[in-house]
Amino acid sequence: MERIDPGTKGSSPPARILIIEDNPSDIFLLRNALEAVEEHFELEVLADGEQALQFVQEHRLGLHPPDPCVIVLDLHLPRYDGMVVLRAIKRAPALEHISVLVLSGLVSDKEMLELLALGIQSHSRKPSSLAEFQALAEEIIALCKKGLERALEPKNA
Repeated sequence: MERIDPGTKGSSPPARILIIEDNPSDIFLLRNALEAVEEHFELEVLADGEQALQFVQEHRLGLHPPDPCVIVLDLHLPRYDGMVVLRAIKRAPALEHISVLVLSGLVSDKEMLELLALGIQSHSRKPSSLAEFQALAEEIIALCKKGLERALEPKNA
């Protein structure tokens, strides 16, 4: 597990972004694109499905607060694929409210139907250019801001 905090840019606590991705090049490019957005965030990276399922289990047990504001999930991971991880996230009451952005090169019609049934907030093809990584970073920050706003809304009793 890798943690990156690009520094403080304001007095509020950093937004936490969780990236579940096994490709070091994609992680490097996405990290740089997120830093270029100039928002204060903390990045946590998990490199495979096993680490991701451990993260979910720790959240279920209350051992891993605070929650990320968004989870960026690669569908094609070693050990356990992203669909297994997504199902676990959506079954975990501690995480089911968190926006999930799914990344993949190819998605079958069957996978897309399951992704939609599981309530993903966004699906994106893996970026192949710097401009696409920058657009993805901006989408991640926007989802994160929406997630933080939802967290601050009063709960109906």
